[in-house]
Amino acid sequence: MTHNHKRHVTFAIAIASLLAAAFTATTSANRLARPAVPGALDSSGARNLQVSSHRAVADWSLIAQNAIVAVARKFPGEAAVYMGIVHAAIYDAVVAIEGGYRPYAITPGVPPNSSLDAAVAAAAHRVLVGRFPEQTNLDAVYLAYLDGIPEGEAKSNGIQVGEEVGLGMLLLRANDGLDASVPYVQPPPGPGVYEPTAPMAPFGARLPRVMPLALEDPSQFRPNGPPALTSGEYTHDFNEVKDLGRLDSVVRTPGQTAVAKFWTDHDIPQWNRNLLRLADARGLSAIETARMLAMAHVAGGDAMIGCFDAKYHYLSWRPLHAIRRADTDGNRLTEADPAWQPLLPTPNHPEYPSAHACHTTSIAEALESFFGPGPVRFSLDSLVTGETRSYDRFKDVVEEVNNARVWAGFHFRYSDEDGSKLGRKVARFVVTHYFLPVD
Repeated sequence: MTHNHKRHVTFAIAIASLLAAAFTATTSANRLARPAVPGALDSSGARNLQVSSHRAVADWSLIAQNAIVAVARKFPGEAAVYMGIVHAAIYDAVVAIEGGYRPYAITPGVPPNSSLDAAVAAAAHRVLVGRFPEQTNLDAVYLAYLDGIPEGEAKSNGIQVGEEVGLGMLLLRANDGLDASVPYVQPPPGPGVYEPTAPMAPFGARLPRVMPLALEDPSQFRPNGPPALTSGEYTHDFNEVKDLGRLDSVVRTPGQTAVAKFWTDHDIPQWNRNLLRLADARGLSAIETARMLAMAHVAGGDAMIGCFDAKYHYLSWRPLHAIRRADTDGNRLTEADPAWQPLLPTPNHPEYPSAHACHTTSIAEALESFFGPGPVRFSLDSLVTGETRSYDRFKDVVEEVNNARVWAGFHFRYSDEDGSKLGRKVARFVVTHYFLPVD
C-alpha cells in the first residue's frame, strides 16, 4: 500500500459540497445558545480554555486526547494513530494560514483575514466528529470554544479553512482500516507461540492492515524477528526477565520497581500532556507547537502500525508463558517456573517487538529532530505513580523505557531493542519526508 497519493493533495472538488453544507450548519449553529464546556474536559487537563494562537493548538490537542483515550477508550496502539490523524489536520490548518512549511496533505483555500484559532478548532472538531460520531458532546465543546473567538470575517474565514482541512483529512483516511473488524486467529500452541494473556481477544489485530500516516507500507521497517529459543541471546534475556521481572523478585531494586510502574501509564496521554508542557516551557509559537506535535504523533502512530505488523507476523510468546513452559523450548539453559508471575499484568498482545519501545523511541527521535541533537531539559509525569521524572536528553527516556518493560516482566530485552530500532527508523522516515520548511 503506497502513500504517494497523500502528499500535498488538494481536495477542492471532492469536498466542495461537503464543505458548503458543513459551513452552513456551523454558521446556523453559531446563532444558537451554546452550552458550557463539559466538565469531562477538566479531568483531561483542558481547563479554562483560552483562545489564542498557541493555546488553540494546545487546547484542541487535549480535547483530542480526551476524546480518543478517555471517552473512546482506545488502547495505546490505536490511540497513537488517531492522535496522528488529528494532529496532522491541526498542522495543516496552521500551515495554511501561517505558511513557512510544507503541508502534510491538505492545501485548503485561505481567504485573507482568517482566524488561526477558528481554523484549528474547526479542523480538529471535524476530524474528531467524523471518526467518533457517537461523541455528541464534541459539538457542544466546539460551539463553546467558538464563543471565545470574536465574531466577524476572520472567524468565518478561519472556520471555512478548518472545515476544508478536516473534511479533506476524513476523505484521505476513508476506509483506512481503523474501523475494520479483524478477528484474532490463534495459531497452534507450542514453544515460542503467543497465546492471549487475558480472557479476551488480543488488542491490535487490525493495526497491520491500517493505512499508515507516512510510511509506504506497514511492513516497511519490519524487524528480523526474535532470536531462536536455543540461542545465547534468548537464554540471556530469558534469565534476565525471569529474575528482574518477577512479582517477588529479590534482585529488582525499589528504584527499578518504581520505574517499571511509572511507565505503565497510558503512554499516549502521558506523552501528549508532557509535550504540551514542553511547548509552554520553551515558548513555542502556534506553528512550532503544531509542527512538534504532528511530527511526534505521526511518527508515533506509524511506529505503532509497524510494531503491530511485526507483532502479528511473528506471534511471539510473552515471558509469562515462556518462563512457565521453559521445559518445552528445547533449551537446556532455561529452567521452567510454573508459578512465575510478572511484576504487573502483561499487556494482551504478542510480545515481539515492544510497542512501548517502538512508540517512545519514535517520539524521542522526532523530538530530537525538531529541537536539535543537543541537550534539552524536560520532564514527564505518570498518573500511575504521581511522580515526575526529569531528563537531559530525549534518548535518555528510551533507555529507561526499555529497562522498565523488562523490570515489569513484560518483555525480553531483545524485543525492546528491536522495537527501538523500528521506532527510530520510522521517525527518521517521517521527518525526512514530512513537515519540512518551504524551499
